[in-house]
Formats: sequence, structure tokens, C-alpha cells
Amino acid sequence: MHSFFTRVNNVSALLSSCTMALLAAITIASLLQEAIYPPQIQGEISMKPVKVFHAKAPRQRRRQEMGFLNFNMTADLTPLFTWNTKQLFLSLEAEYENAQGVNNTIVLWDRIVRRPEDARVNVIGAKNKYAFKEIGGQGFGKGAISGASYALKFNLMPYVGMLRYGEAARISDVPFDVREEL
Repeated sequence: MHSFFTRVNNVSALLSSCTMALLAAITIASLLQEAIYPPQIQGEISMKPVKVFHAKAPRQRRRQEMGFLNFNMTADLTPLFTWNTKQLFLSLEAEYENAQGVNNTIVLWDRIVRRPEDARVNVIGAKNKYAFKEIGGQGFGKGAISGASYALKFNLMPYVGMLRYGEAARISDVPFDVREEL
């Protein structure tokens, strides 16, 4: 005869094993679905040259070059929403190489999409949410950086399974328009 605690331990071990097997099956089914039916994502980014001003950054004593951009962006991300999609994290990232040859990636804008109804992104005349500045180099001016590439990237967060990353749109070689003062 087993004690009460031994029986509770055996039942809880069985339930946790069954739960883990179920979660593994859901993860495998989700990965197979993406492998068999890959989502077709279409997006487009357009923007004017990035305006660069010498400005005083918040909480900084010295003046430095800061970039300001206006962009239009459209993307249809509804194919990413399946039975296992919890939410999407979208970000507009700038990628450039500074004068020392270091590759930099900066997030300029982001959005969280929780419903399939909101997955059609249509942003017109938006500005960067976060500061765009070159910290460790000569700045954007003086020929240090000729231009940057911009990409709309997504991070798919499922209910169960692995995070997946991707790119919906890209625009290359947008020049910097360096001005004197803000």
C-alpha cells in the first residue's frame, strides 16, 4: 500500500510528462506548418534623405550630430498570424558602417501587433521614435558615413515554440543631408 504523498507524486509526474509531450508536439507541428507553407510577406519602405543637425542630446553636455527621418511604410503581415501566433514585434532598423569600419544597427521605430486585424501596417509620414546618433565616430557628416540601409524586421512570438525572426522590407543607400544647426 502506497501513502497519499506517493500517489500524489506519481500523478503529478504523469501529468507533467504528458504536458511536456503535448508542448513538444505543438512546437513540432508549428515548425512543420511553416516549413510546408512558408508565409509570403510583402512590404515597402520609402523615405527622404535623413536630415542631420548638430543638436544637444537629452542628458548630454556636448552637442553632437543627430539624424531625423521621415518615412512611409506599408506591409501585409497577416500570413504570419496562425493558430500559434501570440504577437508580432515590428521594428525599423538602420544599418550602416562608420568611419572605423564598425557595423552598427539602430532601432528607430517599433510597434507591437497583437491581432490579425492590425497586421496590415500602413504608416505614412512617420518620424523616428528613438534617437539616431553616431556615438563613437566622427558623426554622419564630413564624409564619414555615406548612407545607410533601412529594414523592417519582425519577431514572431508564438504561444508555444521558438521565436522566429524575419525581414519584411528593405531600402538601401539612403543619403544623409547634413545641416548646420537645429
